[in-house]
Amino acid sequence: MNNYEKYVQAFVENFEVDKSAVETLEYQSVQEWDSIGHMNLMATIEDAFDIMLEMDDIIDFSSFQKGIEILKKYDVEL
Repeated sequence: MNNYEKYVQAFVENFEVDKSAVETLEYQSVQEWDSIGHMNLMATIEDAFDIMLEMDDIIDFSSFQKGIEILKKYDVEL
């Protein structure tokens, strides 16, 4: 599984959405992406890529697309 697939899988597992829907997801666009779901997603991503996100990045992580930008700061290529 490559990094992009791991990233997609984090959203699929945490929010129970189809893979085809993840690229348009934004915070609170699905019921499961609430504050608790957000922290679960962050933990899943940290585990998947063996990184520790800074608090500002966790707060700024507002969509699937924004997450790609943030992960670049941690040398995660998607």
